[in-house]
Amino acid sequence: MTPDEKARFQARMFTRRALIVGSVQLAGFAALAARLYQIQVKDESRYGQLADTNRISTQIVPPPRRGRIVDRTGVVLAGGEEAFRATFTPALARDPEAVLRLVARVVPLDEREIDRLIARARRQRPNEPMILASDLAFEDVASIGLLAPQLPGVSTELAERRIYPKGSGTGHIVGHVGHVEQVAIDDDPMLRMPWIRGGLSGLERYMNPSLAGKSGRVKLEVDAKGRIIGEIERIEAVSGSDVVSTIDWVLQEKVAAHLAGERCAAAVVLDVRGGDVVAMVSVPGFDPSAIVDGMSVQDWRRLAGAKDDPMLDRATAGQYPPGSTFKMVTALAALEAGVTDYRQRIVCHGSYALGGQVYRCWNRGGHGRLDLVGALRESCDVHFYELAHRVGIDRIAAMARRLGIGQAFECGLPAGRAGVVPDRDWKIGALGRSWYPGETLHAAIGQGYVLATPLQLAVMTARIATGRAVMPRLCLSAECAAGAPASLGLDGGALELVRRGMVAAVNDGGGTARRAQLEEGGVTVAGKTGTAQVSRASARRRDGALAWELTDHALFVAYAPAEAPRYAVAVIVEHGGSGGSVAAPLASAIMADALGRDPAARPPISLASAGSGGASR
Repeated sequence: MTPDEKARFQARMFTRRALIVGSVQLAGFAALAARLYQIQVKDESRYGQLADTNRISTQIVPPPRRGRIVDRTGVVLAGGEEAFRATFTPALARDPEAVLRLVARVVPLDEREIDRLIARARRQRPNEPMILASDLAFEDVASIGLLAPQLPGVSTELAERRIYPKGSGTGHIVGHVGHVEQVAIDDDPMLRMPWIRGGLSGLERYMNPSLAGKSGRVKLEVDAKGRIIGEIERIEAVSGSDVVSTIDWVLQEKVAAHLAGERCAAAVVLDVRGGDVVAMVSVPGFDPSAIVDGMSVQDWRRLAGAKDDPMLDRATAGQYPPGSTFKMVTALAALEAGVTDYRQRIVCHGSYALGGQVYRCWNRGGHGRLDLVGALRESCDVHFYELAHRVGIDRIAAMARRLGIGQAFECGLPAGRAGVVPDRDWKIGALGRSWYPGETLHAAIGQGYVLATPLQLAVMTARIATGRAVMPRLCLSAECAAGAPASLGLDGGALELVRRGMVAAVNDGGGTARRAQLEEGGVTVAGKTGTAQVSRASARRRDGALAWELTDHALFVAYAPAEAPRYAVAVIVEHGGSGGSVAAPLASAIMADALGRDPAARPPISLASAGSGGASR
């Protein structure tokens, strides 16, 4: 190959190689440009967000205060007080472990708590603050201030501590706050903060969105190691709003005093016109402050597993056979069905036979011939056995539901139970068995499968007194606002006949509720006793040898004044014995206090007034 040919060959080879290399480089640059376009243009929102996440840290700012719960006059039932706490932000310290061990010389922390805090500081994001100690004494705060140069990341701040000034007197009503274990996606993110407390029961839970307020946000610029460089944006938190309850604390305290001598009992006082629960007591109770301040596992198990169950709100969740207080339901069902009227008289010989079975009246000697008013006055079982046999269980059940039994009410009320209103369909669904005629007789006098709560019995009484669908409420908030209760659609004559029977039970000779009469004021009370059987040991019951847990429940319901109803009262004493001798006197004393104070006659405090600091009488 001549030199010229060799030169031309080398030139061709160089050109080919240059073309190949250039093509590869062009393809590489094209791929790089496409990838840059993908990242910077098409996926800008995704990668921009990731970049901001690395550069920007968002911290949650909890509301300055949780709203208070006050009674209708402004008395504080749940509030807050200022307390110092110490916090630590690991990102501000070069050696978090050394700082924590140094601060333990000032703040009372044991070795186990120090190890827990160190582990948490390593695990969590470094710019998130953590609580070192709460309820610090002023001396501890001063010591931390003196050692501030040696404690980078440690700071003290004022925080709110939840308090319940009335203790167990309103424990079931206001409920309590605590750490929220499960947080929904759409819940406020502040609930995930370990020191934030949310409502777990009572009004604290029902009104938690209003009481808790809204959290704020602070966007901080951080470096690659998570150290804070500066603040970018701040959204202020909003304090919680105060909540006004329907409870009148003075009356609540008096009702609690009346029940203080009972082992287990409950009472409800209801404004029959608007449904306001002006007093509601369950005995025994619990002090929510003991839970908020923190309890050991042993103490919590001891409280939750106590024999008489102080955590149970018997007024809304205690389910009891209503006994003879249920006879008004049977009477109204029979009157509406047309199987009896004011002239009808039924003879009681002390027992009633049906299907080969004998059903006894509480008066074994019999009541003789009684009309409906007389049967309610003397609480004759046989009279209502006959009415029940005529009208049937389905109509009795429908009337019970119409009067509020079988309902779980809301509007600020603690989580209640619906009770049991049995009928044919219920028994098939619940027990898989058919209904027997004798079970209708038991249900007619509030025994058998029938169960009701004291609140339901108070609502039933208020509806009988007014003829309207009174709905109870425990909170004077917009969520619970309601107009005048609608009519129940019951015949006025039938209601008046039942009311006459209730008046006679308290005020006529032979009435089973004569101990419910008010001694002063000339006010006429209308009421009905109930003695709910819980065992068959009647012979032992008569001689007083029956154990407490086998003794009958004592019940009484009433409204007053009979001529112009204002308040309805329901009282139950668990295993108290006779409703006429035990529950009726308690209800009389409670009714006298309610009428004497008459909290429903005064307009409740406005939210503006409550927010300015209500009285703490």
